Order: sequence, then C-alpha cells, then structure tokens
Amino acid sequence: MFRTLTLLIAAVALAGCASLNSLTSEVSSFSQWPAERKPGSYTFERLPSQQTRPEQQQLLEDSARPALEAAGFTAAADAKDAAFIVQLGARVNATERYYYDDPLWWHGGLYYHRFGRPWPYHGSGFGLGFAIPSTTYEREVAVLIRDRSSGVPLYETRASNDGGSPSIKSLLPAMFEAAMKDFPAGSVTPRQVTTEIARP
Repeated sequence: MFRTLTLLIAAVALAGCASLNSLTSEVSSFSQWPAERKPGSYTFERLPSQQTRPEQQQLLEDSARPALEAAGFTAAADAKDAAFIVQLGARVNATERYYYDDPLWWHGGLYYHRFGRPWPYHGSGFGLGFAIPSTTYEREVAVLIRDRSSGVPLYETRASNDGGSPSIKSLLPAMFEAAMKDFPAGSVTPRQVTTEIARP
C-alpha cells in the first residue's frame, strides 16, 4: 500500500514537472500554399513600426528561425535572392477576470446569482457580495509568409495562450514552433498544439 502510494506521488510529481516544461497553444492557420511548391530561402521583412524597435524584432526573428528551419525553410544569404518574405508579430493583452467567470461557479453554484453582474453587486440573493479580480495575460505570435516575387500571401498562422504572467520572451520559441507545427496545412478552427519550452 505504502509503495503504491509512493509511486503515485512520484508519477504526479513527474507530470507536474512535465507540464512546467511544456506549453499548450491554440493555433489557427490559413493556407494558400501551392501543393507542388516546396519551402525555400527566406528573408525577414520589418514593417516601419517594427524598425523603430530593432532589438525587440531581432528577438522575434531569432525565436522564429528554428521553427521555420524545421518546416524546411533556409535563411537566404542575400535578402535579394530570397524566394519568400516572412513577417512576424507578437502581442500581450491583459484582461481582468473575477471568480464568477470561472465555470466552477456556473449552473446554480455558490455565486450563481452574481454571474454576469458588474462588480461590485449588491442585489438580493445568496452570496458574499464581493469579487476577487485576477489579471490574465493573453499572449500571441503571428507568422505571415509571402511569395517574394509577387507579394502574394501564401501562409498565415497564429499561436496563442494565456497565463498569469505577461512575460513572453522565454515562450517565444515554443509558440513559433506551435504556429508552424503543421505547415503547410491550414486549419481555420483553432487546434491545441503542445510544444516544449526551451530551458535558458
């Protein structure tokens, strides 16, 4: 009995460690990639607004490069010779949630009478009459691949996830990997993709 319990605790601990080293993102992709075309050389393109933040954009490019190479792309030695142009983006949005936004409190739960009401709420019905706010951060990366000669967009993909921290730097490689995971397939319906977070 004791040995079984010890093994169970160890398994739970290992599962917890694994979850800390992995990241699950919602990925949506839009593809017009020609069936007969293979990935080739690429160069990054920076929008005027991105050129004002070169260090930030360099971080995105360095983080996305392994995912692009895994999909079959190679960095062009000369940008003028690149077959494809790649544009990158990333954002973090903060939103406040209250305890009654959690599904735990739905369907006649403890604070059912408060669901959907603005806070603070002092109406009738059972409840404590207050809410505990918490900030959730939505993190997203985006990749757009265009044919260099024609400028036609061929592939667009996004990966997003949320958490209690606005930090995205350490998550960028895993998020770009998730975004490019099924290239060149497209899937408008978001799908969950789990990738490993690289240790610093």
